[in-house]
Amino acid sequence: MTHTTPDTTADTAPDGTFASCDPATGEVLARHPVHGPRHLADAVERARRAATRWAELPAARRRAHLLAWKRELATSLDSLADVVAAETGKPRQDAQLEVLLTLEQLGWAARNAHKVLRRRRVRAGLVAANQAATVVHRPLGVVGVIGPWNYPVYTPMGSVGYALAAGNAVVFKPSEYTPGTGVLLAELFAAAVPEHADLLTVVTGPGSTGEALARSGVDKVAFTGSPGTARKVMAVCAESLTPFLAECGGKDAVVVTADADLDAAADAVVWGALGNAGQTCAGVERVYAVREVHEALCAKVVERTRALRTGAEAGAVYGPMTMPSQTEVIRRHVDAALKDGGHAAFGGVESVAGPFVGPVVLADVPEDSPAVTEETFGPTVVINAVADVEEAVARANASRYALGAAVFCGSGRAGAAIAARLRAGAVSVNSVLGFAAVPALPFGGSGDSGFGRIHGADGLRAFTAPQSVTVRRFAAPVDLTSFRTPAAAKARAIALARALHRRR
Repeated sequence: MTHTTPDTTADTAPDGTFASCDPATGEVLARHPVHGPRHLADAVERARRAATRWAELPAARRRAHLLAWKRELATSLDSLADVVAAETGKPRQDAQLEVLLTLEQLGWAARNAHKVLRRRRVRAGLVAANQAATVVHRPLGVVGVIGPWNYPVYTPMGSVGYALAAGNAVVFKPSEYTPGTGVLLAELFAAAVPEHADLLTVVTGPGSTGEALARSGVDKVAFTGSPGTARKVMAVCAESLTPFLAECGGKDAVVVTADADLDAAADAVVWGALGNAGQTCAGVERVYAVREVHEALCAKVVERTRALRTGAEAGAVYGPMTMPSQTEVIRRHVDAALKDGGHAAFGGVESVAGPFVGPVVLADVPEDSPAVTEETFGPTVVINAVADVEEAVARANASRYALGAAVFCGSGRAGAAIAARLRAGAVSVNSVLGFAAVPALPFGGSGDSGFGRIHGADGLRAFTAPQSVTVRRFAAPVDLTSFRTPAAAKARAIALARALHRRR
């Protein structure tokens, strides 16, 4: 549930600060410093010292500290949600839900880190039968996190919280659109764990600050943003072979079969496409419904969409576009879809005006139209008819993105079978974004959606380096790793081992 840290540069004032603004009104909310390479170097140095102390703590102590932070976040949920709502423009209740999901993730990471990462024994095998073999996942040191603006708590905390739980320190650069959210997260951490405050440092600024973070000597960079920006940051990381994790958005598809519950599917499509003004990378952008139910599904989606209220007033289901330039992307996609032969079942180009974009439901849009091939990241959805499930799967998989997907089917078992054929990192059956609320599940994609995983056991391991250790328990009858062992003895051992492998 993420998207781009914008490629644009924040306007810097003569005093070296930039403004965060209300996306609906343009009103300045606060000013924040633009941090450069020197500040980044100092932050990483402090973080490295803090990481050493943190990694030396017993796992139970780290767990207790992180749970203390979780409690502090829960206590401050309303004030944190207020900052998120002000900086992003999303409804306050949506911001509260975002923080709540973050608490679930942080609690899971804190409670499960030791079990996932602790030293464990592995079988040594026939040739090394005299060795005791173990593997342990050790922290990397300092992790740099570059976060997005659309879910400025939930998304970066999938890296921040998991990196800390794995024993690392974190230097976090929030989006220039939501710097106050990042600053408050660090302040709440310091309040909960004052003796380890340097474990989480927040740096603020435009893209140049992110570049400085990538060059700062951190041990890994976790990035959320556009594929284009990811390539630039990855190129910087490549100069020093700094490991890189990228979550770069999606063009998620929903497959609807002939026996699906159309009311449930329509409700999920509307919420998945329009929630957060469509500014969700794992939100619904494409729907492939078998031809028998396509018209009925479109009608139900339009009926539900028409009943929604959007805008700045109380009770609106979503607010403005957080990043003003996204409006032009939406307008271009809708305009091209209609010119390419699609039609608007609800709304149209006229819906895309100012910071508040009205919902747009498109149908019968050609598969090569930008509304189908490019990430729109707005309150629009394309619903296309297909001959059968085979065609639906083929079209869903044709995208260069491969993040999330959903299947609506009369049978959960049949839906799971369809899900297994989809080229997506996460799939929900008879719901959308169901996986986002399950902390134990990894999240991430492939192709232009990036690579690597956050959340779950895979998310913890993502911020560690495995170390393998063998301990010789006794001398081998025939030592194959010594020049002193006679060749004839080695030959007999090799022949015996080969014979055993032939039988197995």
